Amino acid sequence: MEKKEWLYRIQPTRPGMLSEGPTEEEGRIVGEHFLYLKKLTAKGVVLLAGRTLNIDPSSFGIVIYLAENEKEAKRIFEEDPAVRAGVFKGEVYPYKIALAGKSLLQ
Repeated sequence: MEKKEWLYRIQPTRPGMLSEGPTEEEGRIVGEHFLYLKKLTAKGVVLLAGRTLNIDPSSFGIVIYLAENEKEAKRIFEEDPAVRAGVFKGEVYPYKIALAGKSLLQ
């Protein structure tokens, strides 16, 4: 089955996590979140991941990734260590990349 693009959008559940800094436990879990996304990127599942740089409650992160169906897309989101631990909350959306530059990271 052909994989489709999906997007999940996440935000910290504790508003002060960005402005005041993470607790030791939040920092550990966010590290696990990064390693999880890094692993999925190496497997070709994650196409892009990043976050806004503001530190107020409007800050958010996104992950654009591939999954066969909504069930798999939600599983990938729910298995994110920071989502599973309740450090981040978020939502999954079907997504379609319309344009992409030759190099996203230059």
